[in-house]
Amino acid sequence: MQRSILLVDDDRDFLEMNRGVLEARGYRVRCASDPRAALAAAEAERPDLVVTDLMMDRLDAGFSLARSLKERFAGLPIVLVTAASVQRGFDFRPRSAVDLAAMHADAYFDKPVDPAELVARVEALLP
Repeated sequence: MQRSILLVDDDRDFLEMNRGVLEARGYRVRCASDPRAALAAAEAERPDLVVTDLMMDRLDAGFSLARSLKERFAGLPIVLVTAASVQRGFDFRPRSAVDLAAMHADAYFDKPVDPAELVARVEALLP
């Protein structure tokens, strides 16, 4: 059965590039450009994994989305990505597994995300 991934980001280029990368690896990919659309998409069809930006309509949009998804879908792997370090000087990088769990995430990447690293993490989270 084909595994499904939900990509969430307000950057269309990020969505299209990573959609192509993940589809080339055999994943079915749906995209959403904001947290509300992402929640609606996840409710309509539960994804096997979510990759979400941190800052969208609000600074903490990705954190809130991750928390909501984890509350609704036990065991759903979530990968957080952000350009906050580069664009705004914020350092959200988790320093430990405890930090990552507090973010309601299973993995974290700074943008730009290396496609090979993203695929490797997705494959590790979806055995």
